[in-house]
Parts: sequence; C-alpha cells; structure tokens
Amino acid sequence: RVRTHHPRRARRGPQTPRAPCVHAGGKGYAEPEEGDAVRADGSVTLVLPQAWGPASSHEEPPPKGGEAKSALEEAARGPILVDTGGPWAREALLGALAGQGVAPGDVTLVVGTHGHSDHIGNLGLFPAASLLVSHDFCLPGGRYLLHGLGEERPLRLGPGLEVWATPGHGGQRDVSVVVADTALGTVMVVGDVFEREGDEDSWQALSEDPVAQERSRKRVLDTADVVVPGHGAPFRVVREASQPETKDPGNSRQDSVVGDKEPTMHG
Repeated sequence: RVRTHHPRRARRGPQTPRAPCVHAGGKGYAEPEEGDAVRADGSVTLVLPQAWGPASSHEEPPPKGGEAKSALEEAARGPILVDTGGPWAREALLGALAGQGVAPGDVTLVVGTHGHSDHIGNLGLFPAASLLVSHDFCLPGGRYLLHGLGEERPLRLGPGLEVWATPGHGGQRDVSVVVADTALGTVMVVGDVFEREGDEDSWQALSEDPVAQERSRKRVLDTADVVVPGHGAPFRVVREASQPETKDPGNSRQDSVVGDKEPTMHG
C-alpha cells in the first residue's frame, strides 16, 4: 500500500485559507540538435498562496532558532516562483507573470530547485524577493540563514506548502515544492527529479547520483497527484490497486503508475 504524505497544516484561527493556486509559467523543454547538442529550458511555475492573515495570527510559535522558518513563512505569503528558466527566456518569463497579473516586484519568494542555468538564470529579475536556491536561503540584500532542511526534514512554508529535499539530479542539494489541497490534489514541482513524463530511458544518464534520485522519484510518485517536471508538461500520477498474488493472498499493494492526462495547471 502506497503511503501518501501531505504537508502538515498549521493550526489557525478563524481565517481559514483557501486552496493555493498553481500556474504553469512556462513549460520546459529539451530538444536534441545536430551532434551532441541539446537546446533546453526549465519549467517555470507560479504558486499563489491564498492569504491566511498576518503572521501574528499563527498559533504555533516559531521553534527555537527558527529565524529562517519564520522568514520563509513570511516570504511565502506572496507570489512564489519555482525556477526562473534561463536568461535567454527572460521576456517569456515576464510575459507569463504579467498574464497572471504579477510583476517581478510582487514576487516575495523564488525557489530554485537546483543550480543549473536553465532553472535559475533569471534570479536577477527578483532583487526584492527572498531566495531559496537548492539548500541556500537568503533574504533580500544577501543575508543568509540556516534552516535545517534534510531528506527527512521538510521546510514548511505555510498551510499546504512545503519544500522537500529531493537529491539526485544535481547532486545532494536539489529541492522540490509540495503544494497540497489544490483543485488537482497534491501538486509537486520537482525540477529535474523528473525531466518529463516517461523519462525512464534517459534520466539516469543526466543524474549526478542515480541512487539518491531513484529514491527521490519514488517519494514523488508516492505523494503527488500531479507532477510538474523540469522539461515537459505537467502529468498526473495514477495509483492502481494490483491483484493479490496467488502464492500470498495477503500480499496486496498499490503501484504508482504515471498516467498520460495533462492537467490544466491552476487550482
């Protein structure tokens, strides 16, 4: 049986947050060209949390030494951009944001899933935003804070929002964003943990740590209803119950199966 984890919800007062919205800001691609060349750009995703009141309304006090957690939760109250694409796609990014009524100065948090140029090439457009790039978190102006993110220690951004460590593709410091309770269920924006739907034949050749990435991929499939990959369209994860084996009638489980339906990415 697949155990599905959903980000822990905060205890909250009378202002109950609505479900966050997830918008595809730009579908990534990777297209082979002559010789060994590849033309590529990473997916860009805009997460719009719905306001749940000022920081003082949180009933859970920040943990001791939790300045970074408090700062992350505060930054996550505004528009969150997950990856920025490459600098060659600057105008496309600005156009996608404008289409959602968001200016660069409105973005309060940028999450870079890993440090490759096709995913964080436009950080300079967001000098007023806090940045969480891989495992490095800094406030506007370059003040870096320790946060304690690890494979078993997600970072909570707010109700239904978490950052997970998902190592493998770019080494040990890749991260993914988990958005629960959307109209599509739990959406995971995973960078290049998945290059695209159906990438089983290619992802290992691009991975710095295939063993760790295999583990990360399983966690994603065990958790997400929709996956936003690094270089392709969002796809649904379909879990199908398998029949018990004849030799062991008690051996019943669920398998994670990648489906082929492309969802509309807004909740």
